[in-house]
Amino acid sequence: MPSSRQPSPRPRSAVLAAPDVRNEQAALVLRRFRLVFNAVKTHFQQVEKKAGVGGAQIWALSVVRANPGMGVNALAQAMDIRQTTASNLVKTLVSAEMLAAEKNGTDRRTVQLRVLPAGTLVLRKAPGPFAGVLPDALARLDAVTLQRLEDDLSALIRELGVDDKAAGIPLAQM
Repeated sequence: MPSSRQPSPRPRSAVLAAPDVRNEQAALVLRRFRLVFNAVKTHFQQVEKKAGVGGAQIWALSVVRANPGMGVNALAQAMDIRQTTASNLVKTLVSAEMLAAEKNGTDRRTVQLRVLPAGTLVLRKAPGPFAGVLPDALARLDAVTLQRLEDDLSALIRELGVDDKAAGIPLAQM
C-alpha cells in the first residue's frame, strides 16, 4: 500500500544555506574587487601627486619614450585604447609641451611622436609602473590564470549587461 505521507520539507536551515553561502562568497569577491580598485586608485593618486599629471598621460609618455617616432594609432594599439582616446592624450601632452607631434614622414597626414624634455622630467618624477599597477600585475600572471580570469570576468560582464565601449578607456581616466 503506497504511503500517503508527503516527503518532509527540507529544514529551513538547509533552504537558506545555499543563498547564505553564495552571499558570503559574493561579499568576499566584492571585497577582493575593492582591494584591486583601491590599489589602482592609490597608485594613480601617487602618480598625480608626484608627477603632476595623470596616470594615462604618464603611460603614454613612457610608451612614446620607448618608441620614438611612433604615431597616434601605434600609441593607441600599445596602450590598448581607442584611437580617439590616444589622440586626446596626445593633444593634452602637446599642449603641455611634454610631447612633440611632427609631420616628418612621407605621409604628411600622420604624425611622429617624441617626448620633449618636460615630458622626460615628468617621467623621472613618476612612480612606476608607468602602465599602472593592474596591467603590470596582469602581465606577471601565468597564461592559465589569465584565461581563467578572462572567462570569469566575461561571465560577470554578461551579468552586468555593460557596453564594451568602456573597455577602451584607461583606468586612470575613469
